[in-house]
Amino acid sequence: QVQLVESGGGLVQAGGSLSLSCAASGRLFSINVLGWYRQAPGKQRELVAAVTSGGITNYADGVKGRFTISRDNAKNTVYLQMNSLKAEDTAVYYCRADSLGVYWGQGTQVTVSS
Repeated sequence: QVQLVESGGGLVQAGGSLSLSCAASGRLFSINVLGWYRQAPGKQRELVAAVTSGGITNYADGVKGRFTISRDNAKNTVYLQMNSLKAEDTAVYYCRADSLGVYWGQGTQVTVSS
């Protein structure tokens, strides 16, 4: 079993910044991909950003240039730095780990006020 614990969500004004972190623990093997997804009310969960164990990153088009994903393999932790936040970034943000299986965190709310 793998546990993912997210932290760092909250309320911020448009144009502001927030940083999320997600720590993985439990029966860890080789975590191939760590990523952030988000789900806004009435919408499907979507990829925000992901990073492989080798450091290759992938971003959704809407966050490129504003969000930065990074990971610390030694700590099994992934971070998401979010700058220039917009109202449309409001959602519950979920951490996901791809190991021998797929694991999800409990989610953390990010609210951007306009």
